[in-house]
Amino acid sequence: MDIVDRDMERAEVMATRTYSQESKARRSLRSQRSQQSVSSSSSGSSTSTDVMGRIATASAASLGRTRTHPVEDHRTETHRLQHIQTVGASTKSRADTRPLPEFGGGKPYPPALPEREEYVVEFDGKDDPLHPQNWPFKRKLYLGAILAFTCLCSTFTSSVFSASTVTVARVFGVGVEVATLSTSLYVLGYAFGPLIWGPFSELQGRRLPILVGMFGFSLFNFACATAKDLQTVMISRFFTGMFGSCPLAVVAAVFADMFDNTQRGPAVVIFSAMVFMGPMLGPFIGGFINVSYLGWRWNLYLPGIMGSASFILNLLFLKESYAPVVLVSKAAELRRRTKNWGIHAKQEEVEVDFRELLTKNFSRPLRLLVSEPIILAITIYMSFIYGLLYLFLTAYPLVFAGVHGFKPGVSGLPFFGMVVGIFIVATYIIWTSKQYNKKLEANGGIPVPEWRLPPVMIGGVLFALGLFWFGWGGYKRSVHWIVPTLSGLFTGFGLLAIFIQCFNYLIDSYLML
Repeated sequence: MDIVDRDMERAEVMATRTYSQESKARRSLRSQRSQQSVSSSSSGSSTSTDVMGRIATASAASLGRTRTHPVEDHRTETHRLQHIQTVGASTKSRADTRPLPEFGGGKPYPPALPEREEYVVEFDGKDDPLHPQNWPFKRKLYLGAILAFTCLCSTFTSSVFSASTVTVARVFGVGVEVATLSTSLYVLGYAFGPLIWGPFSELQGRRLPILVGMFGFSLFNFACATAKDLQTVMISRFFTGMFGSCPLAVVAAVFADMFDNTQRGPAVVIFSAMVFMGPMLGPFIGGFINVSYLGWRWNLYLPGIMGSASFILNLLFLKESYAPVVLVSKAAELRRRTKNWGIHAKQEEVEVDFRELLTKNFSRPLRLLVSEPIILAITIYMSFIYGLLYLFLTAYPLVFAGVHGFKPGVSGLPFFGMVVGIFIVATYIIWTSKQYNKKLEANGGIPVPEWRLPPVMIGGVLFALGLFWFGWGGYKRSVHWIVPTLSGLFTGFGLLAIFIQCFNYLIDSYLML
């Protein structure tokens, strides 16, 4: 076994050296071409035309390819698979039997172009600084912080308004059950939003959907805050949830774009912590605002202000991280500087088609649920866990306000038990990520999805114990309020452990990186 390992290691070193030498050769060739391009652009137009003509008519044989690093090959294969699964990548559903129109200008149709693949841009090796996984760690850090805040805005808004349910019912003269729809419709928007944001992020990249989502999120929050009737409140809450679901659908993809297998675990911890922490911070903040001189409308103004701040931060700092769309920008720059209009990225071959949109993006999740039993099982389990999170928003006020007589705002403070549990499991997963990275390195960089699951087993047991603890300790006033509060340590730990590691399990199973 040691001999085999040494042989593999020696082969990898030799491949890396060969790749490094050839990468230098490619950079040298590119530098010479760049100097030619600059000198030609500074000379007369006739000279420029002559040089550009030579570049444009280079034969495929002269464009010899050098060997590439295995990591680069994996990335290229992944990008091609992403392209195949993108809406509009195939033209089968858009077959047109109509005759072609005349070319125009008295000109015949030009001859066929050379092989298209020779004009498709790719990343220049595994260390290409354009690739999001090669960005400086400092950039990944501040982008991760901005995106975590963006997720927090969305999930915080889902629960902060629940503290105003009774007040809204009294103001508009309806029952509490009807007023509760303001939270239910927000979560319903969560369900429909990803059907839009998922395809949008595959077609236009990650940045644009996040900007559109946070702009609409802020807009409808302010619309709801200034509503004059209940209908406006309900409609605005639905669209706030639909636009607010964009971070939940896209931010995880941004983390998958930026971080490789060794870094993805801690990154997803940050994302998931914000997803679960937001609903727990909302009730006590909303409760204090609701009983203050600010009133219930500020439970909507505050998320609107937070969403606006998130929109500005993303507008100024967020960079595109979806590799196929990054290549579109690279191709555009090369076309501009070389005047070779044939240079393009695979993503630019995409043409949107409504029938294919239905086939690939609306039916694909259903087909995966039916054809992949593990996806079905994990989806049901995670949906159950996430549903219980919002069930706690009703259960905690019943216990701490109804049984123990806490005032609004104060009755939301026991959620900090769950928040502490979330911090504990986040620290635990980040700490154990070192052991995971050692296993990954020993396995040649190939992830084994099942390595993610031991914390899920621990979290599943602790979550069930936390539920029993909360149920047995929270129904009588004679039991001190700290007893059901401390149950949040187990439920918070279990919630995040299950969600994070199941999420990472699916990523490792279906992402070819």
